[in-house]
This record gives sequence, C-alpha cells and structure tokens, in this order.
Amino acid sequence: MNPEFAIDLLKSMILQSLTLAAPILITAMVIGLAVSLFQAVTTIHEQTLAFVPKALAVVGICLLLLPWIVRSLIDFTTSVFMKMPQMVN
Repeated sequence: MNPEFAIDLLKSMILQSLTLAAPILITAMVIGLAVSLFQAVTTIHEQTLAFVPKALAVVGICLLLLPWIVRSLIDFTTSVFMKMPQMVN
C-alpha cells in the first residue's frame, strides 16, 4: 500500500464519519439552543428540561435516518472491499 492510497482511504473514512455524524450533532445542537433560549426567557432552570428534548430528538433523528446511514455504510464498506486488491500492490 503506497502512502497516497492510505491517505486517500483515511480521508474518505473521515469524510464518511463526518457525513454520518453531522445530522445527529446538528439536531442536538439546535434543540439544545432552543431549550437554552426557552430557559433564558422563562427563567426555568430545570436540568431535565435540557436533557429530555435533546435525547428524544437524537433518538428520533437516528430512527429517521437509519436506512440512509446503513445504506451509506454498506456502500462505503463495499468500496473499501473493492479497493483491497490495490492495497496489496
């Protein structure tokens, strides 16, 4: 395996992980920001109020995006397996 191929493989793995994690992290960030804004406006500072909506939103987005995530991981794994003969040379 030459260094250029290893760097390309590592770059594609990092891009794949960022692509799969971004919707979940953005959802958690937006819900957290909305809850923080709500708490600041109403002066309600309950700890569970910050956690429960964020947890429910992350579970919901995971269930909603699960087919896309699995398909994307299968495609990436297939492409890595197809590149294995090039790794040996």
